[in-house]
This record gives sequence, structure tokens and C-alpha cells, in this order.
Amino acid sequence: MEGWATEELRSAQLGDSRLRGRLVKLVEDLATQPGVSVAKACGNWAATKGAYRFWSSEQVEASAIRQAHVDGTVRRIEASGEDTILVVQDTTELDYTAHQRTKGLGFLDCPTRQGLKVHSALAVSAQGVPLGLIHQKVWVRDVATKGKSAQRQQRKTVDKESQRWLTAQEATLASLPAGPAVVTIADQEADIYDLFRAPRRAGGELLIRVSHDRRVEHEEQYLWAAIERAPVAGTLEVALGRAGDRQPRQLVLTVRFATLSILPPRHYPQRALLPPVMVQLVLAQEENPPAGVEGVCWLLLTTLPVSSLAEAVRMVHWYCFRWLVERYHFVLKSGCGLEELQLETAARIERALATYCIVAWRLLWLTYAARRHPQLSCAGALELTEWQALYCFTRKTKLPPDHPPTMQEAVLWIAKLGGFLARRHDGEPGVKVIWRGLQRLNDIAATWRLLRSSPMEAT
Repeated sequence: MEGWATEELRSAQLGDSRLRGRLVKLVEDLATQPGVSVAKACGNWAATKGAYRFWSSEQVEASAIRQAHVDGTVRRIEASGEDTILVVQDTTELDYTAHQRTKGLGFLDCPTRQGLKVHSALAVSAQGVPLGLIHQKVWVRDVATKGKSAQRQQRKTVDKESQRWLTAQEATLASLPAGPAVVTIADQEADIYDLFRAPRRAGGELLIRVSHDRRVEHEEQYLWAAIERAPVAGTLEVALGRAGDRQPRQLVLTVRFATLSILPPRHYPQRALLPPVMVQLVLAQEENPPAGVEGVCWLLLTTLPVSSLAEAVRMVHWYCFRWLVERYHFVLKSGCGLEELQLETAARIERALATYCIVAWRLLWLTYAARRHPQLSCAGALELTEWQALYCFTRKTKLPPDHPPTMQEAVLWIAKLGGFLARRHDGEPGVKVIWRGLQRLNDIAATWRLLRSSPMEAT
């Protein structure tokens, strides 16, 4: 994979070209062998020591690493020519409770645990291909605030953690080019009145799953009752993925939509002086779930126009891509082993997080680019010796083809290296088997380069 990291990090401003070189090499090493220890990925003691020195250096700002990746994301968006970019937001936490000597951590949602909170905004194409991180906020909860959630409703949004949703949207719209429409997609935690009424640039839109049964300008007075009065517009089928103990299955959802005006919450300051906020609501509900299974019910609020079944269905399909940011966090923690790192301070962890964010995006991009653009050449994802070694190892031949395989072929072969069986009912390979396969491909490609080199080149 050598070469792509240099392009991705070409705008990195670390104050020293040697630090930039170290970052590029570190990202290449970690991306080639995701899921293994830092020592194994780096290959030798000198490189491993260099990695930990890099993360320990106070000269390196985690924000500078992230910004270089964001710049790469913006370049991909500009080159893609997409007319709509989806930005999916979600929050996770990094748990370092077992690392008792790590300094600078805060309490987590479970107050007896300690670590870091992380909020990510991931850019995704309208076809569902992750394009890269566009914003990320990392923070530590002050232990002095533990247990002091009383009068939370009386505090302004800017003084609460929920401000992260607004900050991420502002940063997103400030970073992305003015051409494509930008749709912020988030789960129920983002059902915040201040987010709906916040000013947005032209083309900046929202698609949020509803949590609160808000008051509306309607004879039914409340949002849920009003949308349930709307006529059924039609149905659609959605594939529900595996999550925890939940098995994957196909859903048939009944779709309703309506335009409503939301009133300010009762506790909102000067609510009588504020105009209502006009939005569109889309209700997608599973009316006949299997026995013993809770039916799916999504009520989505959007600022995009919804005047037909096709537009309502588009909102549901786009909302399904919100799951990609959860997969992104899963890859960071389970695939990259971020919570296993033995680092002494929160600042060092944040530098490592910023580094691994690039690796996690790359893994997710490989997985979904192969699904959405199967005929794309794999040359943009793998170096020459990598795809040649992959082809010859898989096809049991000594002669590589003149042209590289497609993304679909290459990623399937990588997944098989990681244990994917590719049976008829197995579906598409997931990110876990792909990161395992990349580890094996690294060894196969290294052997290929060694065997293909001439005696003169070897000396």
C-alpha cells in the first residue's frame, strides 16, 4: 500500500519534514497489517520505538494529523463530482479503565469507567462509500461534573455535550466545497431543537431520527399523532444488518410522510417570540414483524423536500448509511485495537487515535468501494506487487496478468485470505475478514517481491 499514505497526508503540517515522514511510514505500516500489535506492524525495534516517540512528541498536534486526513477527504469529494454528500455523525467512547497508570482520562457513560469521548463526522457518498473523516471532537469529562446532571434542561445547548452535534455540522459545512448538497445524518441523540433552527448555508440539510414527541402546528398538537394521521404512501424493502444478538433480515416498511411546523420546547427561552421551524417527517414502520421480534420504526425529520414516495424512500435509504459511522468506530476499536495501546497520557492516545483514524477509513473504504463500484480497477487500492502477488497466490500461477483485477475480485480474494468462505449464502465480505486478509497479503507480497527480484537488484 506504499504511496497512498503519502498522497493522503501531503498537506500535513507538523513543523518538521522528518515528523511528516514518520507519520506516513507509520500509517503505511499500520494499514498494511491492521489488527496486529504496533511492534509487529512496524516490523523491527527501531520503527516501533519511532512510532511511540512520535505519539509521545509534544511537537505533534493530533489536530494537525486529523486536518491532513480531512484535506484528503475534501480532495476526494471534489474529484468525485458527487452532487450530494452525506455526513454521518455518531459518538463513541474509548475505555482505558484497565490502564490504571494512564493520566488525563475522564469518566465515561458508566461513571466507574474511564477514558475518552469521541464524536466523529464521516463523509459518505450517496451510494454508501466512505470518503473519509470530515470532523472529529475528542474530549475528557471533568470529574468535578460527575453526577451533576440536575437542571440539565435549564442549561443552554452550548454549555452541554449536545453542542457537539451543532459544532460538527458547522465544521462540516465550513470544510466542504460549496457545490454539492451536504446532508447531516444522525441518530436520536441529535434530536435537538437548536440544531433544527441553527443557520445553515445553502445546500446544508438535516436528516435526523426523531426522539422527542414535539409540539407541532397541527390539530393533533403532537408530532407522533400528526404523522400517524398521514396516509400510507407505499412500502419499501430494507435489509437489516446484524447487530449484537440481532440476526440480519429483510424488512417490509410502510411509509408515511408529511410537512409539519415544530414549535419551540416549553423550557426554551423567549419561546413565544420564535417562529415555528418547518420540516418534513418520514415514518417508516414495520407493521408485521416476525413473532417475538420488536418491529422496526423509524421516524425521520429532514429539511429536504419530501413530496413523493420516491423522495421519502430516498430519506430512508440515506438514513441506513448512518450505520457506517458505527462500523468506523468498530474498526477503530476492534480492528485497530486502539483500546489495547499502552500509552501513558490522554494526549498520546489522541495522537494515536488521529493516526488510526486514517487506517480505519482505508479499511472501510476498501470494503464498501468493492460493493458499490465492483468493476473499478484495484490499482487505486493496491500497489503493483500487491495485486500481482494476490492474483498469482489465489490463482496458483507464476504469471500475473497485464491488467489489474477489479476491486470486487481483489477484495474478495483478500477476504478469503482472512477466512471468508464465499458460500452462496454468505453475502458480501465484511471489514473484519478484510483486515485479517490484509495481514496475510502483506507477507505474501513481501515474499513475492523477494522472489521476483533479480540477483543484481538483491545486492
